[in-house]
Amino acid sequence: MIETDQTKMIERFKNNATRAAAFSELVKATHEKIYWHIRRIVLNHEDANDVLQNTFLKAWNGLDSFRGDSQISTWLYRIATNESLTFLANERMKNITSPLDAEDVLVRKMESDAYFCGDEAQKKLQDAIITLPEKQRIVFNLRYFNEMNYEQMSDVLNTSVGALKASYHYAVKKIELFLKEN
Repeated sequence: MIETDQTKMIERFKNNATRAAAFSELVKATHEKIYWHIRRIVLNHEDANDVLQNTFLKAWNGLDSFRGDSQISTWLYRIATNESLTFLANERMKNITSPLDAEDVLVRKMESDAYFCGDEAQKKLQDAIITLPEKQRIVFNLRYFNEMNYEQMSDVLNTSVGALKASYHYAVKKIELFLKEN
């Protein structure tokens, strides 16, 4: 979304007569990318759909507080990331006794998901990504799959560009090592 489009969109959000239509357009324009961002974090289709709904609900409720300091898409990614992390934390609290169990649960969810249609190479890549610490996994997904630049990621994750570059570098090295060993 270019800056003039964003300015117009924000104006439409502020007008009660055009707010719902503008938000509907935003959802239509971004839902697929946001879904896949969430899906790469929570790994399961049904869970991703739930988190996606929560994301757009939070965005709708937060329209009045959106100041336009960042791109609307960056704001949505931030909400989606936070909602995904909250979801995973809640799942851990319900089902898991140790961090190693968390990895096993994610792998089982991905493998049992009827909507996962990857081939063996994609499954190995996902297995490698799952072994990453949560933050490295998110940084890797944003950079590799979403092709997001470090400045945008910095806005989404509220982390310095240097730290993000380091996280991505370490994530790539860990994935390479995992793929060599497996």
